[in-house]
Amino acid sequence: MTIKLGVPSKGRLMEKTFDWFGARGIILSRSTSDREYAGHVAGVDGVELVLLSAGEIPRELASGRIHLGVTGTDLVQEKLALWEQLLEPVEELGFGHADLILAVPQVWVDVDTLDDLDGTAAAFRQAHGTRLRIATKYHRLVRDFLRLHGVADYALVDSQGATEGTVKNETAEAIADITSSGETLRANHLKILSDGLILRSQATLWRSRAAEVSGEEQAQLSSFLEKLA
Repeated sequence: MTIKLGVPSKGRLMEKTFDWFGARGIILSRSTSDREYAGHVAGVDGVELVLLSAGEIPRELASGRIHLGVTGTDLVQEKLALWEQLLEPVEELGFGHADLILAVPQVWVDVDTLDDLDGTAAAFRQAHGTRLRIATKYHRLVRDFLRLHGVADYALVDSQGATEGTVKNETAEAIADITSSGETLRANHLKILSDGLILRSQATLWRSRAAEVSGEEQAQLSSFLEKLA
């Protein structure tokens, strides 16, 4: 019986995750072939490494197909409506920091708050007969945030690419996206609303509440988590 640990399969997030576990005496490695999503765990018994995209990990945790997984807070809360019932955070890892924010064009000098945005959205609909478009890939989080703050007369448009460029390309009037430094926003002449922080995110180790754990697996899991602590 083994504990399955899901980690991002490529990029800096994978490298940082490997480093984080390595600093705690658990050596994660992937197959020598970049095309083969297989890995190995050394330094602890009974743990199997599962390499997945960061976006797949919340789903696999929620289904109980993996016991532990590393992914961002933003992805967990966006993809899982009842995430608190399905998984629990074990530890924030201290990297992968990003803020999910709401941004508008810098030329909107009179728009600085969500109240301002609500008024602008109402005026936009009256003038154009259509709702103000906000480009994002985080539909659940953005919709809940805007509902909570009373913003209406908007439409979310899906963006899976360079969200910051949608305003310049005239496919949206505003955006909601993750940012770390804000440089890309400034380069695209966008500004963050003063109260437009939706969520602070970072890479986190999560534990599945849905995964079935036998007595032997529970002992292995406890031993593994104690080693991390």
